[in-house]
Amino acid sequence: MSLTFIGQKKGMAQIFDQDGKLVVCTVILAEPNTVLEIKRKETHGYNSVQLSGIPMTAAQAKRAKKPIKGRFEKANVQPGNVIRESRIEEVDQYQVGQQIDASIFADVKFVDVEGVSKGKGFQGVMKLHGFAGGPAAHGSGFHRHAGSTGMRSTPGRCFPGGPRASRMGGDKKTVQSLRVVAIKGNVLLIAGAVPGARSGIVYIRKSIKRG
Repeated sequence: MSLTFIGQKKGMAQIFDQDGKLVVCTVILAEPNTVLEIKRKETHGYNSVQLSGIPMTAAQAKRAKKPIKGRFEKANVQPGNVIRESRIEEVDQYQVGQQIDASIFADVKFVDVEGVSKGKGFQGVMKLHGFAGGPAAHGSGFHRHAGSTGMRSTPGRCFPGGPRASRMGGDKKTVQSLRVVAIKGNVLLIAGAVPGARSGIVYIRKSIKRG
């Protein structure tokens, strides 16, 4: 498994690629991540690297809880808002306090991006599950309902897990095999859309399917 980088979605943009084609991109602010902790198989049973991203402001650091402050003080690094651990095979190339920037994707053509989708609140079955709905005429009493979900006397109940009105969005989603269009300093341009709203936290790693 490759290292997972912490970034922040900033919006969408359009640029022209080397072939002159217009590409719609997601703009991700990829400020340097700091190595917070290194776990090794001899001590923890597995190899992993913990990264800290999205630095805290002075006010946020002052209000942080003591356990959080202690973690960063122990590593002697600037406090961050997000911590992400990545299980990788080789950890000897990393050191606590090391800065890792967007250049780790310089030779990567495709990435997987994970984020939390936009929350849309409680929605009905037509928007949530694509139901067609009933007749729209005035005499109809069935317009946007789910219809009957009941059973006969056997089994005399509704089976759980069926499509019903419920909360929509706000789920962890991963979009795979997105093309890396450009890296400009701390800004990463990725073709296509990624989950989440503006300023949402996203996690980027080398694509597991296309590399």
